[in-house]
Amino acid sequence: MPAALANLLRSLRSRNYRLFFAGQLISLTGTWLTQVATSWLVYRLTHSTVMLGVVSFAGQIPAFALSPVAGVLVDRWNLHRTLIATQTLAMLQSFALAILTLTHTIHISHILALYVLQGLINAVDIPARQAFLVQMVENRDDLANAIALNSSMFNAARLIGPSLAGVIIAATNEGICFLADGISYFFVILALFAMRLIRTPRTTEKHNHVLHDLKDGLKYAIDFPPIRVSLTLVAIMSLVGAPYTVLMPVFATDILRGGPATLGFLTAASGTGALAGGILLASRKTIVGLGKWIAAASVGFGAGLIGFAFSRTLVLSMPMMFITGFCMITSMASINTIIQTIVEDRMRGRIMSLFTMCFMGMMPFGALIAGLLARPTRLGPTYTLTLGGVACIASGAIFLLKLPTLRHAVRPVLVAKGILPQVATALESASTVRAPE
Repeated sequence: MPAALANLLRSLRSRNYRLFFAGQLISLTGTWLTQVATSWLVYRLTHSTVMLGVVSFAGQIPAFALSPVAGVLVDRWNLHRTLIATQTLAMLQSFALAILTLTHTIHISHILALYVLQGLINAVDIPARQAFLVQMVENRDDLANAIALNSSMFNAARLIGPSLAGVIIAATNEGICFLADGISYFFVILALFAMRLIRTPRTTEKHNHVLHDLKDGLKYAIDFPPIRVSLTLVAIMSLVGAPYTVLMPVFATDILRGGPATLGFLTAASGTGALAGGILLASRKTIVGLGKWIAAASVGFGAGLIGFAFSRTLVLSMPMMFITGFCMITSMASINTIIQTIVEDRMRGRIMSLFTMCFMGMMPFGALIAGLLARPTRLGPTYTLTLGGVACIASGAIFLLKLPTLRHAVRPVLVAKGILPQVATALESASTVRAPE
């Protein structure tokens, strides 16, 4: 058992990653407090599924519009300083939400403006965090474990945060959640300052124009089938599947006839499943075989959505949310792991920004569409989620059909990195199929 636990937590042997992990666990718990509190506040102020979609759209559209350019800048900037700046700005945004809510001056326009600001911050922060992971983990063999632990950490917070949010909102109001979120950022900022980083001499390299480097990043992603197909699957699932979170307050109140506690239970059930998926991935010692996991998890995600859509009792809805959370994080984290493993270091920021654009950037469009379709005069919430579930199942099936071709394309890269053992002659014979230069 101790050996299994040591394998599960092996990336925490790196001091910098250990500091980051602890700080982020606290900060992400606060982030989930804010996410649940915001959904509840918007629905309380407007009683509109459309406004739920609009607010989500406002918070995530900057990730779609700016992530590609942000990725070019992330490849050039000092990642450590960038993260300190983005985390500080995010902290100030949470404090602003708290002040407006606690003074009872909050209006839907304030929420929209502050969510746009948070989206701008995330457009830089998310790819920077992904790229910085390589610098924090001392042993490259532990990178896949660190990515899986990141997912586990995110979903451990997802398990704790919504439950706390339901209790806090019922006892006080949403402003306390926003205040706690602002305070939680102090911990990750302190962790960043406490890191010991190897200082590299400043380069005098002359950079190309931003648009030129952006074009190179896009060409690299499009020309290499494993990255292109993986990002496409992420985009589809984020567009048609992930917006179930936006409709959660509708299901909690109008369909399950509950309140803030019901919303907390549903979100926590999804978080528990996602945490289980992250832990399962962290226990793996290699990325070999993750392709089948991605396909199976995509199909399972769609099936979970359909089951939740037609459930009319909390007893059934919570297991469906567990399945949905488990399958979504298993698919997304597996894709993240494969991309981080096979991508060239010089392209890491740009490719992870494209991952952010496909994951976070497609969600606002999905949220907006879901909010419009979920109106009683349209499809309604049940059939809106069902439509998304069917699309996820179809996408997972198509990915499975493409899997043999993707394996053939990625194998030389894994051999070159020492992940797959192979004799030199076999590597040479396969060298014609490799990642684009």
